[in-house]
Formats: sequence, C-alpha cells, structure tokens
Amino acid sequence: MGNQWRKRRRMSQFYITQKIATMKKILIVDDEPNIVMTLEYTFKKNNFEVFIARDGQEALEILKTQFPDVIILDIMMPLVDGFETLQQIRQNENLNHCKVIFLSAKNKESDIEKGLALGADAYLTKPFSLKKVVEQVHVLLA
Repeated sequence: MGNQWRKRRRMSQFYITQKIATMKKILIVDDEPNIVMTLEYTFKKNNFEVFIARDGQEALEILKTQFPDVIILDIMMPLVDGFETLQQIRQNENLNHCKVIFLSAKNKESDIEKGLALGADAYLTKPFSLKKVVEQVHVLLA
C-alpha cells in the first residue's frame, strides 16, 4: 500500500510539473487595479501563468527575466507609456515570439493605426468584453 501511494504521488508531481511547464505565460500591463484583477483572475482560470506590471517600466523589468507568450498592454500609464514599451519589446530579440495586444481607452483611428504600425498584433478598446479578450489571445496563440 505504501509503495503504491508513493508511486501515485510521484506521478502526480510529474503531471503537475508537466502542466506548469506547458502553461502559457501572459503579462498584463495596466495601471487600473480593477482591470488587472479581472484579467488576472480570468487568465489564471484559463490555465495561464500570469505576470502583472502596473506601468511600462515595471513591464520592461519583468521582461528581462520572463518571456511571456502574450502581453496585454495599456497605452496610457505613468512612467513609460504603452507605445514606448512596445517599441522596446520589439527591439529585444528574446521577445520576438511575444504576441502583443493593446487594450486601451484610446480609440481614435490614429491611435489604433499607430499601435499596429509599432508592431502590436491586435488592438482592443476599453470598455472591453472579457470573452473577446480571451478569444483574441487564443487566436494569436493558435
């Protein structure tokens, strides 16, 4: 009985390790706490490893050691805005694989065009539908 329990425990630990190794990583960059909490909860529920930054400078610090699959990025933030953050992300070869989604209240056509021209993979406007954000992430990862 003891050996079976140990064997099951080792297998369980193996599967947990495998699940963590295969989890997609997402970085959420926004200075609005309610948006951050909502997105964090939603993506954890969808089996993502979630990292949080409250401005572009904090995001760039995280990106020195973490290489997420997707970055959800606000534009209007203190210190370093989303446009500048994206420019620095696109200059980093370690982050070439990252998909970037702007999620911003800036909804003018010129802002959207600028974001896409700087290298964003998608641009969603606030207020937003959680379902659409999740769908967009899955489309970019497919």
